[in-house]
Amino acid sequence: MKADVVIVGAGVVGASVAFHLAQLGVRDVLLLDRGQGPGEGSTGRATGGFRAQYGTAVNVRLSLLAREELLRFREMTGVDPGYEERGYLWLAQSEATLVVLREALEVQKSAGLREARMVSANEVPRLNPHLGGELAGAAFCPIDGFIRPLEILRGYLGGRQVRFGSEVVALHKRGACIESAVLASGEEVSAAAFVDAGGAWASQVARLAGVEVPVVPLRRQVLPTAPTSALPSTLPMTIWVGDGFHYRVRDGRVLLLLPTPGDAQDAFSTAVEPSFIAKVTQLAHERVPALRQVATVPREAWGGLYEMSPDRHAILGRAQGCENLWLANGSSGHGVMHAPALGLLLAEMIAGKPPSLDAHALRPSRFAEGQPNIAPELL
Repeated sequence: MKADVVIVGAGVVGASVAFHLAQLGVRDVLLLDRGQGPGEGSTGRATGGFRAQYGTAVNVRLSLLAREELLRFREMTGVDPGYEERGYLWLAQSEATLVVLREALEVQKSAGLREARMVSANEVPRLNPHLGGELAGAAFCPIDGFIRPLEILRGYLGGRQVRFGSEVVALHKRGACIESAVLASGEEVSAAAFVDAGGAWASQVARLAGVEVPVVPLRRQVLPTAPTSALPSTLPMTIWVGDGFHYRVRDGRVLLLLPTPGDAQDAFSTAVEPSFIAKVTQLAHERVPALRQVATVPREAWGGLYEMSPDRHAILGRAQGCENLWLANGSSGHGVMHAPALGLLLAEMIAGKPPSLDAHALRPSRFAEGQPNIAPELL
């Protein structure tokens, strides 16, 4: 079997690359995914946040480029991406944390995000009146909000050539180029270019071509409440910068989240730990008084995998040591929201078109060059 481009990974990033290649006239594109259907990887487990409030200019610009596409996504694909401008509210409990938010705001403004602003402690209740505890202030951006990951995936996959249940087990090379991908079924697929959009499994895909990609999985766990009207759906995504506890309302429930260490025994485990449920419930009761009388549903909790790069920024571009292998991974929890921009940019690179924005900061060689991106950890 032959194609112009083979994309390994049919999650939202891989699907976006395929969609944008077609837009640029490269239509013989084949998506391969080992899952049995759409959204079985990290895309289907994402909670659907969208933000432009970051601590580096390149991430801010990725968000603004992605937002442009989200605003015309229905026109482009016939699918509603569910983009709702509810805002992100970053809460600071100390003056030191406020300094971090102010510094990030300067970066955001210089990168073209005009809507973001600082919020005084007295103003916070106007944006979210359902908070407890002392606060020093906050940062807020009204154009941030929520999206529907599976709907975005559906839009990008529409009309694409996709083979689910197709695990790539080998990449045959001749010199510095991949000639073909070998599937677990024994079938072989040749192409002029290959894309590693393997998400949390990206390093495993690249290693088949003898390429080292510094992407590791990191589990994120989510605890939903029972259906409730205790909090309105109009609330912004609300995040405590200090420890990363955050929550949002989705489909009549409140989703509770807290960054936690990964499982050292099984890096790809998505199991939900009782300790996470206990801790995130405790924080919710302490910080969101309206939730003290709302039950959580541990049996419906779930985990998913972030694809972490060393500097928590995407790895985008031609792989080192393999001339026709392209990388679109390492987004470190930002994959769904940045998928419109990452897919467009990589498609432009592959097709030899002028880039829609300067993605030099995301080049795969930056780690070997000792030039990683530097940003506040939670931004």
